[in-house]
Amino acid sequence: MHTRRSFVIFSIISLLLTSIMGGLSAPLNALAAADPCNANVANETKAELQADLDACNAEIAHWNEILASTQKNTASYASEVAALTAKIKSAQANINAKGIAIAKLGKNITEKQTQINKLNDQIERDRRSLAALLRKTKEIDSFSLAEAMLSNQALSDFFSDVDAYAAAQESLQAVEASLRGAKESTQVEKDDLQKQKDAQAEAKAAIERAKAGLSQSQAEKNVLLASSKNQEKAYSLTIAEKQAKAAQIRTALFGLRDTAAIPFGTALQYAQEAQRATGVDPAFLLAIMMQESNLGQNVGACYVTNPSTGEGVGANTGTPKSRVMSPTRDVPVFQDILSHIGGEMSNTRVSCWQPIYSSAGAPIGWGGAMGPAQFIPSTWKLFASRVASATGSAYPNPWNARDAFFASSIYLGDLGASSGSYTDQKNAACKYYSGSSCKTSYANTYGASVMAKAANIQTTMIDPLQGV
Repeated sequence: MHTRRSFVIFSIISLLLTSIMGGLSAPLNALAAADPCNANVANETKAELQADLDACNAEIAHWNEILASTQKNTASYASEVAALTAKIKSAQANINAKGIAIAKLGKNITEKQTQINKLNDQIERDRRSLAALLRKTKEIDSFSLAEAMLSNQALSDFFSDVDAYAAAQESLQAVEASLRGAKESTQVEKDDLQKQKDAQAEAKAAIERAKAGLSQSQAEKNVLLASSKNQEKAYSLTIAEKQAKAAQIRTALFGLRDTAAIPFGTALQYAQEAQRATGVDPAFLLAIMMQESNLGQNVGACYVTNPSTGEGVGANTGTPKSRVMSPTRDVPVFQDILSHIGGEMSNTRVSCWQPIYSSAGAPIGWGGAMGPAQFIPSTWKLFASRVASATGSAYPNPWNARDAFFASSIYLGDLGASSGSYTDQKNAACKYYSGSSCKTSYANTYGASVMAKAANIQTTMIDPLQGV
């Protein structure tokens, strides 16, 4: 909904600029098409990646030169637009360079893992050889001197075999120790590359946020310069547009169970209150709440009807549903929560089970998540006392908007989101969803979606409210 509104506003701005920007669009499109940083790096070799990185660095230097030259004269319309365009181009070149660097580091990490796998294979082969030698040595050790003298083998050959096996055993042990050392050092190198990759992702995200701010500034500058030669009137028009946009944001409503429709300004207030208690960024918290329940509009489509089995029905269809809630872990806690807030199990919405199965075909997990923050009952119980302490609630209610915001913020703070860094926030989002960091594809997809929503909320919904 918010993305649609932003698109409409930007479309109106574009229509206002058509008459004065028509001559600029074609050259800018041509520049974008010729940008050397737009290369597809998915299947490139290391050499090709390095070449692309060098080209991007040259592009960055080129646009920085344009930026330096345009900053000398900002009095005219043309120089102001050129300066903003240069900043955006420089930011985009930096973003693409970071993307190439991340891809290059990813390939290096893959190479290190391949080396580790090869070393593991070699260690395993050496272990088997060493085991065979140990068995042979034991066989030789159990061979008596009398048996050696009576055997067909020459005595000197017998003792030569003993010495050879002993020497081979010592040599294999030394080789295995060397291989283990190489494996450990390679693992350290791989971990260091992963840290570099995370740092590059962090820097890329920061540049993307800066670029979004520059793009918004450019749109506002174009509207200002195109609207009128009368500067005072143009500023008045811009202020009026900002106030109208702020009013639209404040009146963007979302419905929460057992509460009246709450304006976005109230939701932001809850997120800011929670930030003072936990340090979790409001835009990030709002993105989590949007991802989980669309800010409380979707709090589940199932009812629990059989406490003994955890089965239930679809809230809208009455269709039988399995695994709606764990009967041992969550149903007793759910009943206790409802007894305190005056709810009934048969008509209280919770999330349905998402059919996921193991490789052996066994069902995994349960439904039963509650309210805007989508906590299962047993998890809500773990945080209830802390939520009560933070909000002053006598008994925290999972369907109460303020309680849900604080519960989510406290949990995300425990997961590391309080640092405010892109990597920590993304990992916290993945853990919030799956219980682990972003290593699995489905968790990483969830984390990336949350971070995109957070950036959009910050630039299109929170920043415009500042100073209004």
